[in-house]
Amino acid sequence: MAEEASELRPPRRLIGVESKRKKLKLQEQRERLYGDRDEDDDDSDDAERDESVSYWFDLNVGNRKRLISTWGDNYEIDLFGRLGLHCYNLQKGTNLKFVRWEKHGIESTAHVRNFITLEAKDEVSDSLLSFQTMLSDASYVPGSFKWTTCACRLRGNERVDDTWDDKAVADFYKVAMPKWSSVEHLASENLKYYVVQDSELQENDWLHLFTEIAFYAKKRRLLPASPPVEIEKVVVVTEEDTADAREKLRAKNAVFYISYKCEDEDHKATIRRTMDGKPEHMRLEVASDFKG
Repeated sequence: MAEEASELRPPRRLIGVESKRKKLKLQEQRERLYGDRDEDDDDSDDAERDESVSYWFDLNVGNRKRLISTWGDNYEIDLFGRLGLHCYNLQKGTNLKFVRWEKHGIESTAHVRNFITLEAKDEVSDSLLSFQTMLSDASYVPGSFKWTTCACRLRGNERVDDTWDDKAVADFYKVAMPKWSSVEHLASENLKYYVVQDSELQENDWLHLFTEIAFYAKKRRLLPASPPVEIEKVVVVTEEDTADAREKLRAKNAVFYISYKCEDEDHKATIRRTMDGKPEHMRLEVASDFKG
């Protein structure tokens, strides 16, 4: 009977191969979804077994080694971090301020994904907070940006949902980026627009961030530090209904027509902000008056 049973069982070597295949497939799924590996993997780094580790943000995506806190000085990473804070503030109704970024990891696939840990300040409680944001950069045309924030949260270990739900965005915001338009032209098109007041430019410093990003796009990313931009006029167009016209400024889906000065020159930019309804998600598309 023992001999008959042994004949029915597949060879132990094949069982081992199949087990490894299943384990490898599971590991690949975990890496794709969570950015981590099975704790039982023989080649896992000790850091991956540390529950305090925030995957993707604390580990290098490529080699799974710990990211070092560099507290770097890179203007582009500053912009990524500040945009993540803007998304968080808009969705949470907070007003956290960017202080400096601590860690930066990168993964290059079809798009370039940036994983940033930064220091933010809560001016209400006068406290410093550890903040995380992930931004996908799909910018290919000179003078234009397409930056998608897929994570913006206080430090944690939640999975990043990096799938953008394009179907959830209204068609009005999915057409080609609109060209610059004057108020007169917007009125002739019967669009719902709002001219931002001077006092609101001071109260909403993220408009300055949008303007910086527009100028950064125009300069082909060749800026070492924040430029001295001066906003002259902002007009907001949105399909969202608001009881107060001023609330259009904070519409989750809107197009901004910004005119500004920098380096004694006049500039214009069209910026589109959209959200797909998922927490921590926001897309910013920028078209500057690029020439050259």
